[in-house]
Amino acid sequence: MQRPFVHPAIEDIALESVLYALADPTRLEIVKKLTAGACGMNCSAAAPADLPKSTQSHHFQVLREAGIIRSERRGTEVVNALRCTEIEKRFPGVVSAILKASELKASEKARKR
Repeated sequence: MQRPFVHPAIEDIALESVLYALADPTRLEIVKKLTAGACGMNCSAAAPADLPKSTQSHHFQVLREAGIIRSERRGTEVVNALRCTEIEKRFPGVVSAILKASELKASEKARKR
């Protein structure tokens, strides 16, 4: 039997954990992909294609333990969804500011090319 996923209660989520999780470029890309999707995505669709599954699992675990995503097993796949609404209530504007800054940085980088 597989272990159940542990999701922290919204009141137990620390700002430091959210910032740490989103400081990693790979995890930030995963969150951006999940933001663009209308509903949850499985791990392999949300993670960069070149990452080994063990590395994907690590990144999703960090995001889950930080309270940024909620993971659910559906048959043989794991579907991940953002908890942005909950996090927005706890830390207003934090995740949206990070995502916006990331987009600005990407567009500046693209213009320089």
